[in-house]
Amino acid sequence: MPLSITSTFAFSTAAPTDCLLQFEVAEYAGQRIISAATEFSSLAGVSRVNAEDGIGERVWLRADGAVTASHTAQVEITRPAPVWDRLSAVPPHALPEDAVKYLFDSRYCPAGRFGGYVDEEFPDSAAPEQGGIRIDAIRRWIAEHFTYTPGASGPETTGADSFIDRAGVCRDYAHVLVMLARASAIPARYVSCYGPAVTPQDFHAVAEVYLADSSGAEGAAARGIWSMPRGWPRRRILRLLVWAAMLPMSAS
Repeated sequence: MPLSITSTFAFSTAAPTDCLLQFEVAEYAGQRIISAATEFSSLAGVSRVNAEDGIGERVWLRADGAVTASHTAQVEITRPAPVWDRLSAVPPHALPEDAVKYLFDSRYCPAGRFGGYVDEEFPDSAAPEQGGIRIDAIRRWIAEHFTYTPGASGPETTGADSFIDRAGVCRDYAHVLVMLARASAIPARYVSCYGPAVTPQDFHAVAEVYLADSSGAEGAAARGIWSMPRGWPRRRILRLLVWAAMLPMSAS
């Protein structure tokens, strides 16, 4: 059954300003766009550029005063839920070049500080063939130790900060999962998405990890696949929603 997305937002600028926007559903593996449309209250200075890794597009808009944007889409989800014990870590030397950068530290995910921690906290999933089990263990650890707390974080809060505070919102949960996955030598990235199960509705954040598929999919084990944790056990944490309903907009 196709999902229907309707998104509208507004902002204003005190002076003419170049704004880079990213809010449209992307054509992406596991989801097919049936129809989509975007409208702006002003078309002044509107242009498009490819987003990170070519997933979707970003829109440049020359804003001067009030701006309203709306986006509608019909999307069919075809991706299956991952079976974690069938997914394994790809040895770093065998990773494709576009996945290597997602092993490195970033502003919000200082993974290098947590290499010792993940080995100590998750000793039963240290083997490469247990990569999927390691990710599921990290997911469950976050669900058990974190409290969903609006206002607990801000634009400068990093995954390390959230790890200490054990509280935050979707962006913080995603940062911590990305950080601990990278510390486990598993490429991971932060993904912006629409989450139909999120209440109240808002733009959403999840994590995506790169693992090899050993379930028999042709060629998948050799090249690896990007997968998302399906959901978080606790009711409050289900704001990170059911994976099959996620519509990635970007990856970074």
